[in-house]
Amino acid sequence: MMGSGKSTVGKILATQLGYHFFDTDAVIEQAAEQSIADIFTNLGEPTFRELESQVLAELSAYTKLVIATGGGIVLQQMNWSYLRHGLIVWLDVGVDQLSQRLSHDRTRPLLAGDNPRQKLTDLLHQRQSLYAQADLHIHVEDQESPTQVADRILSQIPSVLKATIASSEQASQSWKN
Repeated sequence: MMGSGKSTVGKILATQLGYHFFDTDAVIEQAAEQSIADIFTNLGEPTFRELESQVLAELSAYTKLVIATGGGIVLQQMNWSYLRHGLIVWLDVGVDQLSQRLSHDRTRPLLAGDNPRQKLTDLLHQRQSLYAQADLHIHVEDQESPTQVADRILSQIPSVLKATIASSEQASQSWKN
């Protein structure tokens, strides 16, 4: 979700792993030479989602990257094939915390207008089952620093990889039997 700390935590995680970091929104803004808010206003959300998918497709071809995606990237089924090129981490932040973090941010087109907290609640409800498909679910505590979140992700990656390898080995054995 927007405001969950994807970019901040992603940069820390990339540094810790010795990887490069990309934020899909920043790449889109650079390529389009306009802000996300302007893209939504001038071209519409469907065009933004197309740009988002194109950027993700290009970035997913590379290795040793940490990519922070927009929170709505999970809405397009085709994006899941790109996301699955790597390990998907869901930074699960509660609506109260998201609302507090975004309370003064006027750059979020999906929160424009009245009652942004309700809009956050609705977006999270709409996307929660999709976010739950992530390989790693990190519930972010209120007072947890971005470095602490990145450290928890790093500590949990081996368990996800072991589970993936075990599943692959079981599938391989099923084919042999």
